[in-house]
Amino acid sequence: MKDLKVLMIKFIVCALAFTIGLDLFFDATIADILSFSLVVTAFTYLLGERIMLPYFGNVATTIVDFIIAYTSVWIFGTVLLHSYLQIAWGSIISATLITGAEVFVHRYVLTHAPEIRKKREKQKALFNGKLAYGTEAAEEPDVHDKDKLK
Repeated sequence: MKDLKVLMIKFIVCALAFTIGLDLFFDATIADILSFSLVVTAFTYLLGERIMLPYFGNVATTIVDFIIAYTSVWIFGTVLLHSYLQIAWGSIISATLITGAEVFVHRYVLTHAPEIRKKREKQKALFNGKLAYGTEAAEEPDVHDKDKLK
């Protein structure tokens, strides 16, 4: 049930971002906006929330979400949209808006999804960020001094 709620939030955010980035400034159809929203929602949910977020945290997942949103509009936009300027600026605007909203979605997921929080805590327990690379120092006997060796 919580997964469905997160998917709906992500889909609405993507639809709004693509409406602003592609339709408000440029001429995109509702089918283009909904198809981009569906693709980006599926990819960012599977790669972001399910794989990246439990193991790498909010910052890395947000960066991956930006890359996914940007490249999906860039790749699918070359097929569906006809203006290079629309593809370039539409992908930048949409990816920036989606990334801004994903920060809050990730916070929601981390606070309301116990299985992801448990994976994150387990990962933190396995990795010690304060590794001590201390050097041990000792005096070595001088092999040339026979009096000190006895």
